[in-house]
Amino acid sequence: MPTLPPSARHDLTDAEWHLLAPLLPAPSRRGRPRTWDLRSLVNGIFFRIRTGCPWRDVHERYGPWWRVHDLFARLRADGVWEDVHTRLLTHAQEKGKLSWEVSVDSTTARGHVHAAGARKDSPLRHPGEPDHHGFGRSRGGWSTKIHVGIDAGCGVMSLVITPGQAGDGPQMVPVLDKIRVPSTGRGRPRRRPKRVLADKAYSSRANRKYLRSRGIKATISQPKDQVAHRRRRGSAGGRPPAFDTSVYRRRNVVERGINRIKQHRGCATRFDKLVVHFEATVQLAVIRYWLKRLS
Repeated sequence: MPTLPPSARHDLTDAEWHLLAPLLPAPSRRGRPRTWDLRSLVNGIFFRIRTGCPWRDVHERYGPWWRVHDLFARLRADGVWEDVHTRLLTHAQEKGKLSWEVSVDSTTARGHVHAAGARKDSPLRHPGEPDHHGFGRSRGGWSTKIHVGIDAGCGVMSLVITPGQAGDGPQMVPVLDKIRVPSTGRGRPRRRPKRVLADKAYSSRANRKYLRSRGIKATISQPKDQVAHRRRRGSAGGRPPAFDTSVYRRRNVVERGINRIKQHRGCATRFDKLVVHFEATVQLAVIRYWLKRLS
């Protein structure tokens, strides 16, 4: 009696595939019909992201490795993965499974030696690819940083990729600005969280001013030097910002959400030469979580 190979235990379930398939581009009526099943190729993409193996080592049961890689890169270039993520957020909003209490944080992915050697003319070959390829020197060496905004159910609503030495605080606004959840009816997409939770790395005047201007409640801890500076100034230092410790405990979801991303070895360590491909890799790990949550 045939059994499922152990390495295929994380392939898409029928419920997940029925949710994902309508979000992918329909096959063209022109040309030859597909030789390899689309579901198998997509499973091959998730296999590579989960294991972090080279594309050439993707198991042959999913199809030729170059077909799997071509589908991944082509849909990335067409913006399909980003669109799938957005539409899954809309689906979650409709089912009442999306929380608008957003926690912001970041994590670092160490660069693997296979990620080195990207072509200098890649911006011409891959639009949107920066010259630094998302790599920067940090304490751990060459690395890339993943900044995320995560809802109360550990689901990533937005993400930003920067070089590893980039600070966390300046990336809060870009992360929040990327939140976009369209509705199925009329009206603009929703972009504004009810509350933002973050650690002391995000406690800056610019961030707090941005949140106040948009009417977003903030629960952000303060570093000791900011507290001491305000006290030294006396009444001129102004009132301390409101901080609810009981609400701040709920920030643990961002750590749990990051752990779910880094369970994928292709995200925990960066193997992609191009940062646009690494961003798509992280986005697919996020998509897989939403498929499990909504199916």
